[in-house]
Amino acid sequence: MYFLFILGGMLLLLAVGFYWLMGRWLALYGVPVKRGSLRLLRVGIVFLLFFLFWLWNLSALIALHLLGLFLLTEVVALGVRLGGKRFRERGWYRRLRRIYRSGLIAPLLTGLILVFGVYNMSHIARTEYTVVSDKLKEDYELVLITDTHYNTIQDPQVLKSKLAEINELRPDLVVLGGDIVEENTSRASMEEAFQVLGSLESRYGIYYVYGNHDRQLYRGSRAYTQEELARAIEAGGIRILQDAWVSLGPDLLLAGREDHGAPWGRAPVDKLLEGADRERFLIVADHQPLEARENAAQGVDLQISGHTHAGQVFPAGCLMSLMGQLNYGEYEEGALRIIVSSGVAGWGFPVRTQETCEYVVIHLRKTG
Repeated sequence: MYFLFILGGMLLLLAVGFYWLMGRWLALYGVPVKRGSLRLLRVGIVFLLFFLFWLWNLSALIALHLLGLFLLTEVVALGVRLGGKRFRERGWYRRLRRIYRSGLIAPLLTGLILVFGVYNMSHIARTEYTVVSDKLKEDYELVLITDTHYNTIQDPQVLKSKLAEINELRPDLVVLGGDIVEENTSRASMEEAFQVLGSLESRYGIYYVYGNHDRQLYRGSRAYTQEELARAIEAGGIRILQDAWVSLGPDLLLAGREDHGAPWGRAPVDKLLEGADRERFLIVADHQPLEARENAAQGVDLQISGHTHAGQVFPAGCLMSLMGQLNYGEYEEGALRIIVSSGVAGWGFPVRTQETCEYVVIHLRKTG
């Protein structure tokens, strides 16, 4: 009930915002927006907008950018009017006024931002971190690939073009951090995703943890069953770690957690690590960057996660960070290091305006 109340309040606020936006925009061209017929028209357009959002989710992103940028333009214009009264007869002031009254500032900025966002979504960067520990007896290269949302909003060729680059690194370990596929992935694309990622080469193999989208839990009619998904993962030579751990080499231990959102729950980390050699360098792969304190209390050395997409669309990531969430990059909790990836792709929209798409290389280094 509380969630519905919050959702209703947000929708009402957006409706008022779009109603204001249309009125302010028309006023720039001298249209008498206070007429009753125009007010009814604006209300009707708001309803049409919400219907369009339901049909095409990208239209909501466009509209929100227009609303936000138009509001920002109004704030700046108000500041110029109040602070620049003595310059009203100057040529530059008149030019600025003409530009403002054209009503094109917000649409042009929206277009530029979204074009950049589409371009940014089609490029995958390599992000590197170094973790040093006296538990390590030798050096390792760990590759983290997460949140590919395969063949939904990013051309699969973008990921495929990075496979040779990753193999050239000769990684010791590859971890797939969940949401490799999602609700909009077909069965054929799901099978292709794990065939493609299974071609990666590593010393100790490829390991996989489930994300909140992989098993299509949010979809009524699934394109594949959980059993078909597991078979496809294993057919690619990839080992699933679902509340399980494995020893690797002389000094590594990798634990993979069930996703936090799984309706059947998951094992607490203390139960998961029962019997684990705490003298080894302990890595926990968890799709969502949660329970850092619990991991630190259990002597975990490194937690690797994804899920957040670093917010994907500005300023979502900034808001997540302000709320105290682990959003993107490197964090510490006592002796625990936490690395959160923005993911190979995004989710929902084929646009990324915050951070970059990435795969992560973690250099594990012994001391001395």
